[in-house]
Amino acid sequence: MENNTVELLYTFDSMEEMQEVFGNLDANIHQIEQQSGAVIVARENEAVIRGSYAQCEMAKRVLEELSKLYRQREYIDESKLSYLLDIAKEGDTPMGMDAMAGVVALTHKGKPVKCRTFGQKRYMEAIDKNTVVFAIGPAGTGKTYLAMAKAVVALKNKVVSRIILTRPAVEAGEKLGFLPGDLQSKVDPYLRPLYDALYEFMGPDAYHKMVENGTIEVAPLAYMRGRTLSDSFIILDEAQNCSMEQLKMFLTRFGEGSKVVVTGDVTQIDLPEERKSGLKRISEILSSVEGIAVVELSNKDVVRHKLVKDIVKAFEKYEKQYGATRA
Repeated sequence: MENNTVELLYTFDSMEEMQEVFGNLDANIHQIEQQSGAVIVARENEAVIRGSYAQCEMAKRVLEELSKLYRQREYIDESKLSYLLDIAKEGDTPMGMDAMAGVVALTHKGKPVKCRTFGQKRYMEAIDKNTVVFAIGPAGTGKTYLAMAKAVVALKNKVVSRIILTRPAVEAGEKLGFLPGDLQSKVDPYLRPLYDALYEFMGPDAYHKMVENGTIEVAPLAYMRGRTLSDSFIILDEAQNCSMEQLKMFLTRFGEGSKVVVTGDVTQIDLPEERKSGLKRISEILSSVEGIAVVELSNKDVVRHKLVKDIVKAFEKYEKQYGATRA
């Protein structure tokens, strides 16, 4: 071996564990080799890792975390591997998936919803500790979905008495009168993602019952004006499409016993050129106020298909080189 080459061993508890960690046709190992620069060879129930010390340490850390996932009966998929590799590249950053193992909520079918990245864990902790939380990050980071999970848990635990979900109806300029149908049919296209998440957590029957008795309200941002929203879990989604004035109006609506989560992606602004998004600016203005937290999620927190993460990275690279784009 060359002087700067080392060899580390990682021992698996069983051959079955080793096979799961290596993946189909050793796909996981090929990915670890590509990202770390180390060479990994199977020997009985061991992985022999060769390369520089830094390369071997990175590869070994990822193998250890994949083994933990297997032992916790967690499915090892491409998105988890990609996340672990991103974290491992940062060297001294704590690795573990155990830190994200706590269940945030259960769907109506009993499926546990867990944090899958450190960014998501920080987000959930921020909601627990603060009255107002801004979650800013790209598509696929779970901003709205996890906020919805927290809202449903708060409702079931009687921490709040209702859930209020809102988002700006940008294409209609918040003036929905010219659209056909009643209010519900006018706003449905804009609020559909919120309905989908609620269905998953509560089931359609429970959701419709709670809408009928006013426990859950889903409405466009324009209908929040002039109201005081007490004892509520309030989520403003797609807030990048709000002006400073709209955000100020919204953030002065909540009353005693309420919690507010504002989510948005400043790279996907759908406003006309003459209207400026207020999300980034107002989150900076309020970030030092006690009881308000700003959580910034990144491409490392994308938990959809790996390709989504790659798309986000590609856009970030382009915008650094050529300047920000409008969606």
